[in-house]
Amino acid sequence: MTMQRELTTTILLSALFFLLTPELIPVSEAVWLTIPKTGTKCVSEEIQSKVVVLADYLVISDEHSIFPTVSLKVTSPYGNVLHHSDNTTHGQFAFTTQESGTYLACFEAVGNSHGNKDVSINLDWKTGIAAKDWDSIARKEKIEGVELELRKLEGAVEAIHENLLYLKTREAEMRIVSEKTNSRVAWYSIMSLGICILVSGSQILYLKQYFERKKLI
Repeated sequence: MTMQRELTTTILLSALFFLLTPELIPVSEAVWLTIPKTGTKCVSEEIQSKVVVLADYLVISDEHSIFPTVSLKVTSPYGNVLHHSDNTTHGQFAFTTQESGTYLACFEAVGNSHGNKDVSINLDWKTGIAAKDWDSIARKEKIEGVELELRKLEGAVEAIHENLLYLKTREAEMRIVSEKTNSRVAWYSIMSLGICILVSGSQILYLKQYFERKKLI
């Protein structure tokens, strides 16, 4: 009976926790992409450093006689290639982010394999705690039930804490940039005002000398 109450409490706390903090917990995101017959289609996400990213992709074909293939390139914020594949219909890639920023996954239809039609792709993109294999963790550490749910909550709390620290750092960086921009705008305004006063004084002096030469004043 006590075990059942603990399980119910854990489930309720888990549901409440995930409902109250949906923006702070990294989640799995399934994306349906339509790649044009010419050109590329990219998916991007801003991710902090030291975060696990796991993604599965599958080319969807409405015609059984046509099996379109695509090429995929995943790049880091600094342009480093993290994953690259050609002439593929499905696959998986995983990596751990080394720097914070926007990570990019670009798909491109290959040759004429698509029958001169757009190509559809299903992309399942997971980051952070959503990329963890909890079944494997449970088997490896021999935990289940309430203990497993508590481990998931612990992982979610750690993810939220790291995300808050990242947001705090980004806010500080943006504040510094904003302060520098405001300072530069203020100096530019002062310089513009000074130039306007100097030009106005020069014009007044020139007109005064001109009128004196013409003996108008």
